[in-house]
Amino acid sequence: MELLAISLSGLQRLEYQGRAVETGICKQPVATPVRVTRLGIEGDVQVDRKNHGGVDKALYAYTVENYRYWERELGRSLSYGRLGENLGVGGMPDELVHIGDVLRIGEVEVQVTQPRVPCFKLGMRMEDPQFVSRFHGSGRVGFYLRVLKEGMLRIGDSIELLSADPEGLNIREAMLALNKNPRQREIIARALAIPALSKAWRDSLSGKKA
Repeated sequence: MELLAISLSGLQRLEYQGRAVETGICKQPVATPVRVTRLGIEGDVQVDRKNHGGVDKALYAYTVENYRYWERELGRSLSYGRLGENLGVGGMPDELVHIGDVLRIGEVEVQVTQPRVPCFKLGMRMEDPQFVSRFHGSGRVGFYLRVLKEGMLRIGDSIELLSADPEGLNIREAMLALNKNPRQREIIARALAIPALSKAWRDSLSGKKA
């Protein structure tokens, strides 16, 4: 497993349905090392911290395997950062990453907290409103990370699994908690049993369980 790219964004204002929308989704790759704090990468803008930031979602990672899938589906190349991720990683497909896993990336230690649930801004970024539902339905959504140990990140840093969560709920399975299906209640119960689950998902899934 390896860190292949680091992407950041300043504040952007994009046109959406006749109005200006402020966003930090327009990430661009950077070549220099970056410092990671509990709230994310220094210099990276997170406009909507309720849904895309804070300590439970300080970093967003997306694997190159998923990028190659979308390039085939869309028939065009995609640069790192295009899907709004901070970290482009290799060897970490969603079915092999579990909520609660603890990883070391360079100097930084992180913990997987939840899958990414796409919003309309992804469609705005991809210039295709329908892409949001395609992305969601694919199960190839990537994952958010909580920072346990701050430090520097560099492209090429190795990624080491320090501990695997015993529940073993992978990112693709976890997305089954969001829609009606035969396994929804099982997946919700498994997710809620994981101490590392983000507060946002815990609150949301607790409501669905009720």
